[in-house]
Amino acid sequence: MTAAEQISVPEPVLREDRLDYTPTARSVSLCRHRAARLVLQWGHPELAGDASLLVSELATNALLHGAIEDRLFRVHLTLTATTLRIAVSDARGERLPGLREAGDDECYGRGLLIVARLADRWGVEPRTVGKTVFAELALRQKPDMPMGPRELRAGPSRTATPR
Repeated sequence: MTAAEQISVPEPVLREDRLDYTPTARSVSLCRHRAARLVLQWGHPELAGDASLLVSELATNALLHGAIEDRLFRVHLTLTATTLRIAVSDARGERLPGLREAGDDECYGRGLLIVARLADRWGVEPRTVGKTVFAELALRQKPDMPMGPRELRAGPSRTATPR
């Protein structure tokens, strides 16, 4: 295989939405509802619930672990012919997410386990300032393709492309 054959061409974006939110608990609810509504409007009602939950978990993590005073976090939804990508960016690039086992008596610590369980792929991308945590849901083209729990992954995939 030649180097030219190894270069992947990105899929064309069919739909896209990007909105910045203030780092408050109310914003998590707003972006969750917006994601569900958009995914329904984009013609994928079977993904609306999963997309809503993924946005909620990633936005909550941005609020709890990535918030800096007077800095917004961004929710970016992208739909291609094969994938719905949910990306949440925050200003704290030094605080990278990681899977961990939460104790029975802990109130927090399960969000990324939920993301890893629901998403077909997830990971972290560094930015010039901050980071983006993303989750991708594959679009099922055939009615006989199973929907439901995906395999649990050990950790995020990391790409080195700065944004």
